Amino acid sequence: MSTVATIDRSVVEQIVREIVLAQIGGPPGQAELVVSISARHVHLTDEHVETLFGPGRTLTPVKDLYQEGYYAAEETVMLVGPRKRMLPTVRILGPTRGQSQVELAFTDCISLGIDAPVRLSGDHEGTPGCVIVGPAGVVELKRGVIRAERHVHMSPADAEFYGVAKGNLMNLRVHSPCPTTFEGVVARPGEGLKLEAHLDTDEGNAADLDHATRVELYKP
Repeated sequence: MSTVATIDRSVVEQIVREIVLAQIGGPPGQAELVVSISARHVHLTDEHVETLFGPGRTLTPVKDLYQEGYYAAEETVMLVGPRKRMLPTVRILGPTRGQSQVELAFTDCISLGIDAPVRLSGDHEGTPGCVIVGPAGVVELKRGVIRAERHVHMSPADAEFYGVAKGNLMNLRVHSPCPTTFEGVVARPGEGLKLEAHLDTDEGNAADLDHATRVELYKP
C-alpha cells in the first residue's frame, strides 16, 4: 500500500512566508532580502538517524529550503522534556550534522519545561538536553537544545554592501500592522549563502510578519 508524505503546518507556513517575503525587497543595489520563520526543528547526526529510524536509514528530502543544499525531511520525531512533557511530530532538517541539535521558540520551551538559552547554531556548551523519540528507537540528548539567536545569512558581497563582518550585530525593521525592529541580529556571511534573516515563530508572530509590507536590514 502506498503512502503519501505530508509536511506539518509549521513547515508549510515557513515556505509560504519565504515566498511572500521574497517579494518585499530592499534598496537598489542590495541583494534580495528574505526573512524566514524558523519553526521548531531538529538536526541529527548520521548515527542518531539510524538509532531513531533504523539501521541504514537516511533522511528523505521533501522540500528544499531557501539556502542551497538544505531541506525539510519527511521524517519527524517526538521531543520529550522534564516530567514527560512532549512535542509530537517535530520536523527534521537536513543534511545531517556532526552534532545533533534541537531548535525551539520560547513558547516551545515552556511547553516542554526546558530552560533553553539563546545561542547560535552549534554552540552547545552548558545547554540542556532532551529525549528524542523515533519509530525505531530513542536518543537521550545530553545537550544541544537551544533557542536560536536571530541571525542573517549573507554572501561576502552582501557583507561588504552592509559594511559588516562575521558576528557583527544588525537591526531588522519589519513594517507591518505591528511594526517591530529586531536588534542584535547576528551577521553570518559565507561563500554561497543567500541573503536571508531567520526569526523564530514567537518573533515572527509578534511582528505580524505574515502581513509585512516591507523589511529593512541595516547596521546600527
